[in-house]
Amino acid sequence: MADSQRVRIEIGFDGGQVMSAHVESATADELEQSLGAGGVGAFQLEAEDGRYTVALARIVYVKRFSREGRVGFSGS
Repeated sequence: MADSQRVRIEIGFDGGQVMSAHVESATADELEQSLGAGGVGAFQLEAEDGRYTVALARIVYVKRFSREGRVGFSGS
């Protein structure tokens, strides 16, 4: 799956915990759809560093980053 686009998401849970992961764009879409459909049960995320299972009812927000930040200087 080298051709699939990966995005960075940040998931905030009630209680204040936050996790960040790089996932396939389709996975981020599925997570957002699951939350919109009532957010009941669990959801598995396949990320670069492993698999996460999160309780949908505990999620307060999902932030989807539009692009990776770049470090460095640009020429003028």
